[in-house]
Amino acid sequence: MIRLVVGLGNPGKKYERTRHNAGFMVVDELLKKLRVKEYTEECLSHVYRVRVLNREVLVAKPQTYMNNSGLAVLNLLEEYEITPENMMVIYDDLDLPLGRIRLRLEGSSGGHHGIESIIREIKTSNFVRLRIGIGRPKDRNKVVDYVLSPFDPEEESVLYTVLDRASECVLRCLETSPEESMNFCNAPIGG
Repeated sequence: MIRLVVGLGNPGKKYERTRHNAGFMVVDELLKKLRVKEYTEECLSHVYRVRVLNREVLVAKPQTYMNNSGLAVLNLLEEYEITPENMMVIYDDLDLPLGRIRLRLEGSSGGHHGIESIIREIKTSNFVRLRIGIGRPKDRNKVVDYVLSPFDPEEESVLYTVLDRASECVLRCLETSPEESMNFCNAPIGG
């Protein structure tokens, strides 16, 4: 049962609509659907408390910057006595094209520094993850610039559809289970 949802991103206006902040964007869309605005600053994160089927779930946006996300996640797991398998992490993925999301029950970091930080700090890769496709840049030498740049105007309409589907995927995982939500979450968007 998911008790903690963590969206990865970088804090601050400068990074707000960048590709690397896809995790924050999904959390924002989820919170909008649940009509939750208030948060506390704790465990190196903005922590929102939401109710799903009469059960409290924590939703967090680490404020440590992407590459140190594990510090915030470890704090949250320890403070609230949550096991990693009861956590879902949402993050951007270069290996998925824009317009795709992928739910997985566990796995490697795939080279994502935020996920590497989490695995290093909590000493396991056994947690649910929702990967948000952002695609790769045409010039493979410009990955850092690409992930830290905003979505192009022509990508925005696809992005809104993705954020809606991804937040719905998170809700289904909270209302049922990640296992039961796999087919919905991994189906092609718009299909």
